[in-house]
Amino acid sequence: MALILADTMKFSRDVSPTVAAEVTIPSDFAEARRIQADIEQLLQSRRVNERDVFSIKLALEEALVNAIKHGNQMDRGKKVRIVYQLYPDQFHIQITDDGPGFDPCEVPDPTAFENLERPCGRGLMLMRHYMTEVSFKERGNTVTMAKAFRSPPSSNGKK
Repeated sequence: MALILADTMKFSRDVSPTVAAEVTIPSDFAEARRIQADIEQLLQSRRVNERDVFSIKLALEEALVNAIKHGNQMDRGKKVRIVYQLYPDQFHIQITDDGPGFDPCEVPDPTAFENLERPCGRGLMLMRHYMTEVSFKERGNTVTMAKAFRSPPSSNGKK
């Protein structure tokens, strides 16, 4: 999947989200795991396909780890802001850290032979693979991701 540099996602929304939330947490992995669990529970309660829940959970984990570890340098005084919306057919999330940002185009390709044993770039690769869209604001400290569901969540209680 190609990297998209943009301030907003391509998806146009003509409908209001069924759930919208904004959360700010300290740069703490335990807090990040709590947010992941909350979002996973929300998706499961809305009968989102298990593969889509897995995709969102994995990409969210990578984005939060990057924000805390690389963006905020593990400084608990710095914050991570998470804004997400759940629509009937897709999920959007934006994660912003207090760090200086980065240029995602400068992150080495982890699948290149010379980088196979280097740990950098794998999180971005996974985010791009598992989400429908991934974009970074120009400064590089905000990632926006969207996942179009494989099949719309069931409203009758069946998957």
